[in-house]
Amino acid sequence: MNSETKKSTLIALGQFFKESLNYNNDSAYLFENKILEQEIIMASKFIETAYRENGWFTKDSVMAVYAAWANSLEKNKVEQWLVNYNLETNKNHKVGVIMAGNLPLVGLHDALCVIISGNILHAKLSSKDRSLMLLVLKVIKKIIPNADQVQIVEQLKDVDGLIATGSDNSARYFDYYFKDKKRIIRKNRTSVAVLRGEESEDDLLGLSHDIFRHFGLGCRNVTKLYLPKGYDLDIVFKALFHYQEIGNHNKYANNYDYNKAVYLLSQAELIENGFLLMKEDEGIHSPVGVLFYEFYDNMEDVKRVIENLKDELQCVVSNEDLPQRVSFGKAQSPELWDYADGIDTIEFLLN
Repeated sequence: MNSETKKSTLIALGQFFKESLNYNNDSAYLFENKILEQEIIMASKFIETAYRENGWFTKDSVMAVYAAWANSLEKNKVEQWLVNYNLETNKNHKVGVIMAGNLPLVGLHDALCVIISGNILHAKLSSKDRSLMLLVLKVIKKIIPNADQVQIVEQLKDVDGLIATGSDNSARYFDYYFKDKKRIIRKNRTSVAVLRGEESEDDLLGLSHDIFRHFGLGCRNVTKLYLPKGYDLDIVFKALFHYQEIGNHNKYANNYDYNKAVYLLSQAELIENGFLLMKEDEGIHSPVGVLFYEFYDNMEDVKRVIENLKDELQCVVSNEDLPQRVSFGKAQSPELWDYADGIDTIEFLLN
């Protein structure tokens, strides 16, 4: 593929996501992309049924991911993303991608980077996100000139390079097993928010999405708040209250109840509102249903903490000028050029 074909492929994929959201099981619906008609119908059904394969993949969660990809793959954003790369040559290396399954389609960005760089994708799918990803890869195979550029494999053999996402334990295994390969190995990361106490209602509403979107399972979800000393926690609880229905989700409720019991047995001090536990803690990796917080005296102290934690953080939600900063409400809406762990995946693949 030349660079223009690569761009048009991404734009067509964005249109697929857009139509999957718009299709309403109407026999009179006019498909803009006729060759993807059956895939669009199937994708629209997955919005309602994905939870059967993974109980965390609710309708709202899948729709949010579809909408994010439809927005990201618009023509102007695709061009802005790819303008700085020389994509006329194709490397044709076999690149394995071991995908995570904590969020819907969480491995798609890596897959697209491999394809756009002109390499051959060997995708090892997660059992927790198999059906959604299989369908999207099927769509890609239909709209690229060479369908063999996308391979779905159960084992990675004879690959030239690797991109893998997993836990710290699995990362050690990947590093050892693929020690002779060029590789990007991603470990556990999380995100935090730094408040000044001057945030607007819109900022705090955005913070609630950063905390609760996808039940807090992603590395871009906020799991820890840094608050100025004396901050009224009721302000946070009020902003989060419109997410109270999350407590009715069976898997989330089970995590909430379990963590509450563990903390109470250890006599930990907790603040709760029926669907979220808040615990003052120096850690940053809070479990599902729990939000850690910590008070600070001055912003310089926070900056030093953030700098020391940079290898554990994916992003920092704040209005302050901090490393890895994103605006409130944007943690789960990365742009195409917002690479995981700050590593330029296309640059890695081109070189």
